Amino acid sequence: MEPSSRFVVLSLLVLVTITTTSSAQLTRGFYNNICPNVEQLVRSAVQQKFQQTFVTAPATLRLFFHDCLVRGCDASVLLSSPNNNAEKDHPDDISLAGDGFDTVVKAKAAVDRDARCRNKVSCADILALATRDVVNLAGGAFYNVELGRRDGRVSTKASVQRQLPGPDFNFNQLNAIFSKIGLSQKDMVALSGAHTIGFSHCSRFSKRIYRFSPRNTVDPTLNLQYAFQLRQMCPLKVDPRIAINMDPVTPRKFDNQYYKNLQQGKGLFTSDQVLFTDARTKPTVNLFASSEQAFQSAFADAMTKLGRFGVKTGNQGEIRIDCSRPN
Repeated sequence: MEPSSRFVVLSLLVLVTITTTSSAQLTRGFYNNICPNVEQLVRSAVQQKFQQTFVTAPATLRLFFHDCLVRGCDASVLLSSPNNNAEKDHPDDISLAGDGFDTVVKAKAAVDRDARCRNKVSCADILALATRDVVNLAGGAFYNVELGRRDGRVSTKASVQRQLPGPDFNFNQLNAIFSKIGLSQKDMVALSGAHTIGFSHCSRFSKRIYRFSPRNTVDPTLNLQYAFQLRQMCPLKVDPRIAINMDPVTPRKFDNQYYKNLQQGKGLFTSDQVLFTDARTKPTVNLFASSEQAFQSAFADAMTKLGRFGVKTGNQGEIRIDCSRPN
């Protein structure tokens, strides 16, 4: 082959690669011609589930986070394994509330009851839509969800290792998790605001109130009065099933109270409070505490960015018939 011909072929290959990569993106109207009423179908099912139990909101939101941070937003966290080797069997995922999974199951069933939509909408997209809807139903902003994700076929316990932020993470550990997936420190602070709803088990923060260090039994960054309240709710040898609200003030409202709590030393986890004690993110916490709109807008932007991470599109993955197992 002549050098000039080889150059033309290589140029065409590069062009094809660029075109394929750039077109493999999520879009807002992805289902307009396939399943035009997908958003209404999901919303209706989610609303019904939300009316049955408020846990629907934090459970679905947390499910979306745990899905996207491991292998990208491909609904791999929904897959079950016959030998308990799936993502949801990992210790970091075992505490995912069943109501989150049930929300997706019910929304998927609602979509598939429509003949035009049956087996045409991915579980990953249904989870993304359901997450937006629970946030909005709990008082958060309504934001547009980009669609076009396909479902992954692989889910392993091992893939979860070191991918999710822990309750005792310091600032640099948190930063590493979020920067690795292309999110900024502002995104990290905004997404942490998800802790304005939901609950935690005592074991996740008991060290902060009983045995923080040889010098301090209580974490000095924790409001002392709040620490004693937590001790009353979480006595030593407490039933591990006891759950404590992440936000002690407005636990059922998706608002900016979380940031006001941080200003008062009332972040439940070390990974919450560090956002205020560290000079790098303190100004952002103060901004969100002073402006509900600034928080809601930043949260919507960060969720959109998170929702793009590691997605499968085009011919990758599949549209699962049953969200809990590959086709």
